[in-house]
Amino acid sequence: MGTHYKGSAVEVAALDTYIKLQRAVESVSARAHVVLPAELTVTQFGVLEALHHLGPRCAGELAGKILKSAGNLTLVLDNLEKAGYVRRERGPDDRRFVTIHLTEKGRSYIAEVFPQVAASITRELSVLSRDEQATLGALCRKLGRGAAHPAATPAPNGTTLDAGARSGADQ
Repeated sequence: MGTHYKGSAVEVAALDTYIKLQRAVESVSARAHVVLPAELTVTQFGVLEALHHLGPRCAGELAGKILKSAGNLTLVLDNLEKAGYVRRERGPDDRRFVTIHLTEKGRSYIAEVFPQVAASITRELSVLSRDEQATLGALCRKLGRGAAHPAATPAPNGTTLDAGARSGADQ
């Protein structure tokens, strides 16, 4: 089911696509993450997975990797720390700089959980061929980067800027 909005054909097409995208993401995510242990949230899993594959990171960098706000991440890290999965380490030269590390318990936990989630995601995406997965990935990357047509770039006041009116910083 698409939008019931009675706008222009371009608006209706964009809204219909957005609704389908949102529904697909929510549906696939819910099914793929059903294998997570009951005590582990999707966001907590994302933090553990990032630390497992990328190594220690500062909280701000982690927040960017898992697309969460720094405020939300603080609570997530507090809970992971209470569970014994991560530890915070302050920088020796700048005590304001905090690096998040997996503990040994966290390392073994994510090493056990990750393969189950990877297998679940693989099952979910198996409805698409490898070529379709590559195409979807490329389209998602393009959409995520905001590769909108320059003439359709919305200004902060809601009007539309044409390419000539955009500042160099926007281009």
